[in-house]
Amino acid sequence: MKSPFTPLQRFAFAFSASPLRTTTRRWNPDSICARCWRKQQVRFAHQPADDPSWMSVVDNPAKLVKTGRKHGPGLIILAIIPITAFALGTWQVQRLDWKTKLIAKFEDRLVKPPLPLPPAVDPGAISDFDYRRVHATGRLRHDQEMLIGPRMYEGKDGYLVITPLQRGKGESTVLVNRGWISKDLKDQKDRKAGLPEGEVTVEGLLRAPWKKNMFTPDNKPEEGKFYFPDVEQMAALTGSQPIWIEETMVPELLTMYHRETNGIPMGRAPEVNLRNNHSQYIATWYGLSLATAIMFGMVVRKKPNEITRRVRHNKGW
Repeated sequence: MKSPFTPLQRFAFAFSASPLRTTTRRWNPDSICARCWRKQQVRFAHQPADDPSWMSVVDNPAKLVKTGRKHGPGLIILAIIPITAFALGTWQVQRLDWKTKLIAKFEDRLVKPPLPLPPAVDPGAISDFDYRRVHATGRLRHDQEMLIGPRMYEGKDGYLVITPLQRGKGESTVLVNRGWISKDLKDQKDRKAGLPEGEVTVEGLLRAPWKKNMFTPDNKPEEGKFYFPDVEQMAALTGSQPIWIEETMVPELLTMYHRETNGIPMGRAPEVNLRNNHSQYIATWYGLSLATAIMFGMVVRKKPNEITRRVRHNKGW
């Protein structure tokens, strides 16, 4: 049967129905054609709102979250660095206190008048007299001279001259570090003025044996090559006691120029030459600890950026 409504009226009627209506309407042949009626029924038959448990995006919105692992190995390492740096800085504080007291003890020994070296020295007691000023009289054994090098002095290459001092009858022979000479004066024939004969008096500092570091090569005494002062080894080669004396001199410009020109070894100044850089180490370690702690806090509190942000959909969708 032909519908009494025009096509325009039927189109308006199809879109005038409320989408929220859930009841099934029966077909009225006088109101709309059968084909349009079926389309309308299909359109409004299954809507999400028809489900009583359905929730809209307004009732259950999406959540903005940061995806990926929040704490990785890098963050754990970053947390360990400030703790370790702080511990090292505290250790350097203790080292600074120890080094300051040690230097003060050595400087107190320097102001005391020099002691005569006893006929026989106990090597085990040297540490109690380290940096103590002493003087000894005897004859320098230039035939047993040993050169330790290379050693730099004011930008020049050279050697340290080690000569046994043979003392009087009943007294032991000791090793004397006479000082530095230029590399050009390595041969004794080029420095006759620096080889005193007869009895001499040497004044210097009594020093504990040196310790070899891992980067210094071993001495080769059979070849006459010495790279560090191995007191025990040198004493055994020369028949001396393992006693080490560093000859001192007044560091005046004219004196130093005269000694260098005539090949006379330049002794060291009577002062404590221990390095004390622990204050710089303290500032470095504590500064590193503070900087890495701030970095750690920034990383932990950092908000997710546009790349790492993702929308997590509700499970009920």
